[in-house]
Amino acid sequence: MHTPARRPLPPPLVPLLTLAAAAAAVQAQPAAPAAAASAPAQQIEVTATRDNDSEQRRQSTAAKIVIGREEIERFGDSTLGEVLRRLPGVTTQGPAGRGGPPRMRGLGAGYTQILIDGQRVPPGFSLESLTPEQVDRIEILRAPTAETGARAIGGTINIITREGYRRRVNDLRLGLGVENGQVSPGLFWTRNDTAGDLTYNLSAGLLRGQRLTQGARTHTLQLCDDDRACDALRDETETTTRNLDHRLHLNLSGRLQWRLSDTDSLVLMPMVFGNRSDGTRDTVVSAVDGAPAPVYSATHTDSDSRYTLARLNGQWRGRLGSGWRLEAGGGLSQGRGHSQSLRTETRTGGPLLIDESADSRDRTLLLTTKASKLLDSDHSLVSGAEIERVTRSETFVRNLDGSAGDGGPAADTDGDLRAQSQRLALYAQDEWALTPNWAVHAGVRWEGIRTRSDRSDDSRTDNRSSVLSPLLHAVWKPDPKARDQIRISLTRSYKPPTLQSLVARYRESLGVNSPTNPDRNGNPDLKPELATGIDIAFERYLPQGGVLSANVFHRQIRDYIRSTAELQADGPLAGRYLLQPRNSGRALTQGIELEARFRLDQLIDGAPPVELRNNLSLFRSRVRDVPGPDNRLDEQPHATANLGADHRFRGTPLTLGGSLNLTPGHRTQLSDTDAVRAGRKRQFDAYALWVFNPGVQLRLLASNLVAEDHLAARSSQQATRGITELKTSTTPTHVNWQLRLELKL
Repeated sequence: MHTPARRPLPPPLVPLLTLAAAAAAVQAQPAAPAAAASAPAQQIEVTATRDNDSEQRRQSTAAKIVIGREEIERFGDSTLGEVLRRLPGVTTQGPAGRGGPPRMRGLGAGYTQILIDGQRVPPGFSLESLTPEQVDRIEILRAPTAETGARAIGGTINIITREGYRRRVNDLRLGLGVENGQVSPGLFWTRNDTAGDLTYNLSAGLLRGQRLTQGARTHTLQLCDDDRACDALRDETETTTRNLDHRLHLNLSGRLQWRLSDTDSLVLMPMVFGNRSDGTRDTVVSAVDGAPAPVYSATHTDSDSRYTLARLNGQWRGRLGSGWRLEAGGGLSQGRGHSQSLRTETRTGGPLLIDESADSRDRTLLLTTKASKLLDSDHSLVSGAEIERVTRSETFVRNLDGSAGDGGPAADTDGDLRAQSQRLALYAQDEWALTPNWAVHAGVRWEGIRTRSDRSDDSRTDNRSSVLSPLLHAVWKPDPKARDQIRISLTRSYKPPTLQSLVARYRESLGVNSPTNPDRNGNPDLKPELATGIDIAFERYLPQGGVLSANVFHRQIRDYIRSTAELQADGPLAGRYLLQPRNSGRALTQGIELEARFRLDQLIDGAPPVELRNNLSLFRSRVRDVPGPDNRLDEQPHATANLGADHRFRGTPLTLGGSLNLTPGHRTQLSDTDAVRAGRKRQFDAYALWVFNPGVQLRLLASNLVAEDHLAARSSQQATRGITELKTSTTPTHVNWQLRLELKL
């Protein structure tokens, strides 16, 4: 009988497996008799996380989904962005396994409000900088409230960092990731303890990553007749790319809570994040089928970037007379970024060197105050104010060395930009359980924003806007003793223009200027998008935990903002394509969101207790000023779905689980000439958890097991110029393996 040879373990995994076995052995050693006699009795704490999360959701008058620690740490992800993509109705753009900013209801950037501890994230901050160990829970609000803010046409994701509690915790997690032959180690630590009247929580994470990405792009330019029959080939090139990036992430956070008296407390929340990356990018460009030779045949780019962010938030809570509670707080954050790149283009007439550097500095100052009063057990009032000031300064320099002919950049560019944005918000809300059957949450919020900027070319921007948002939420329970309820929300929300879209400096395109490679600029005359919406939901909470829900939403949007490339007819840019954001009329989006979370034995008697987590979202949108078909909102797919299951095998220390995310491909008509297409995205993740004992466990995660190529395309048909242009890119993806050793010290 032939015994197959055992395949050796990948070398990077051996140290963690050895350490896991050693730690388990140490934890399993019996204590000495004397030590056992003197040791205090251990306290066993049992929590029902799923039931607690469901109960918070059920008791909230405004529609809210609560994701607790059990769900956050289920897969053992290394970044918070990986956790968010599995949540109901949340999507991320780009290839599978690449993360990216979370977006609700498939909408593009800016439609989802991202909060950390109830405050908007600072400029330049990426959620990929947060680790799951730093997060206590995630709250998803499908409709805005007066207190959380109305910048939420798509919804709000509020990330609550770890809160201090009077229980000692000292957790250490060692991680190792492998993707496409590149190794990424990580270390994560969390400590919670008390010292007299001080309760504190400290978290730290260090992640060193490497990523190798390869891809291909095809660019076709054809001559067309009046009927758009495009036969004559004018230009066609193929480009292959290879990127190798090295990244280093460091984050530190804490929450310090002092109990000043029976009614007063003080909380300080410091955070420090630092990211550094350097990489190389090589491209090879070749003509196809006898097409004219490209402007350049190859490029090599060396890049280096750094970003640091420091934030300190504070909050004082106290009780005033007549039963009022007052919360006064503030926050100060400062971020600095620097990037440098040197690109060498290989050209017929000699090499061209393009040296670019950019420096930016962002500072945010926020002051808040909130007063609340509990009139009785079922009625409360809340009012508050917020003052925020954001300043940004940036410098960009582009130096050229060599021939700039053949469609290359025309001249060196440089310049400075200084901008500031001031925001004032006032709000009030009333939450009242009118009867055992009805509960109402009514509020109003006003926000005013002013943005100003000064450039080195003496141009100035001054943009002002204000929005009044009435908000109404209601819950109806046909039978107060049952677990079914119906929600309805009538809201006004908005999306303000970003600071960058208002004051962004003019950037000239590298290479041949075209509809798919235009120049870029900001637009100081933008107005905020306003949305009037309705949400109706049915929820059934199961007796043994879990929930079934169906939610229907509809949003009417006015002054929709879209960036489109247009040919400039006159002025200094005559004959060039310029990409610029513009208010382009009205739009609507609507859809249905289905969710089911329960155990299989709740549905089928005698079935194993498999935890099922399934959700399906269907979307439809239309931009009225753009001809159809496919005149949907930017980046919104037709649907997204998540199918997840977990099972702990009784009598064994093993738990297995998996999650499948599906997003179909879709085409979006941006204007009467331009369109983009995104290929389908399928991502399957699976994990295995082995619990050696309560203090040691090992988790293996395989992310993106399908590993499909990601397709994207952009096309432009310019009938007046008799050309059509198509750019198609293909990005291979790879399986990401992660092994984590989790220790409770």
